[in-house]
Amino acid sequence: MKKSLIALAVLAASGAAMAQSSVTLYGIADAGVTYLNGGSNWSGVTSGNNKTSRLGFRGVEDLGGGLKANFVLEGGINLDTGDGKSGGATDNGFQFKRQSTVGLAGNFGEVRLGRELTAAYNATARYDVFGSVGLAQSRLWADGGVVDANANAKAVTTNQRISNAVTYVSPSFSGFKVGVNYGFGEVAGGNSKSGYMGAGLMYDNGPLSLGLGLERLKSGANSVATSDIDAWSLGGSYDFGVAKVLAGYRESKVDVAAGENKRLGYYVAATAPVGPGLVRASYNRYENKLAGFKEKADQFGLGYVYSLSKRTSVYGTYAYLKNKDGASLYTLGSGGLKTNGSQQGVQVGITHAF
Repeated sequence: MKKSLIALAVLAASGAAMAQSSVTLYGIADAGVTYLNGGSNWSGVTSGNNKTSRLGFRGVEDLGGGLKANFVLEGGINLDTGDGKSGGATDNGFQFKRQSTVGLAGNFGEVRLGRELTAAYNATARYDVFGSVGLAQSRLWADGGVVDANANAKAVTTNQRISNAVTYVSPSFSGFKVGVNYGFGEVAGGNSKSGYMGAGLMYDNGPLSLGLGLERLKSGANSVATSDIDAWSLGGSYDFGVAKVLAGYRESKVDVAAGENKRLGYYVAATAPVGPGLVRASYNRYENKLAGFKEKADQFGLGYVYSLSKRTSVYGTYAYLKNKDGASLYTLGSGGLKTNGSQQGVQVGITHAF
């Protein structure tokens, strides 16, 4: 009898411990048909037009006293080809390049170690109504092309994600929250080279939302940059109920052999609920300045997401981009630009979350 009681007590304790921890498998499957009209017409099936297709695992364990341990392992997937070259992955194999972190969270906030989106990106890119994906996404927050193993390579701006990072995110204080990243350069004999420092400040209170991002990427041995890359961004939105208005600005600069290279731009957008879906519209102005020369481009986007359920939706997006003053810096994708520097495209597809 005693042994039975002890066994039951052990099982009960084990059940309680298991109830305090959990692991969740989650993901998004998004694919559609894309048509581009430019120097040459192009059409095909593309992945991640409305939301990036992904597969991930997240877990949490309650350690007691308000302290919790957590982890996230998340990788991108291209549904059109079935490979994993997405979210910063450097080859076709599946990699947890979207996020791979482990951390502790409590009343003090949260500390994480690993690879993830920068705090600056999280603070301001959230005002892109197209979610940094698809033809109409804002290219203000486009990746800088920094290759982890190759220092800054040919980058003139920062990446959306940072590897080898220590991240701190504060709790919310009257709507204010701050996030900070430090990414180790991991260069032998010069650890500060290729290192990253960034911060994001967010304010969310009722219909008003604001964000500020500050970043510095140290120059590295393999970089074409002759100085550090500095970037800052600002964004905000206000929800009127019948519609939400959003805006953003981003600027980055770096010195290269030809002189100072500065990229900047601004963004205004609006969303409005219509039926069971959401109308999205945006305008972007991009500028690139290098050694006294200026390149400019304008981009317009319009889309509608129709919700079939809480997890499934269909969407349609139209985008038009026009480079000015003979520039050819920006494109929407395959097919190239027309002789007047323009390109337009349409995407229709399905998104399912699980």
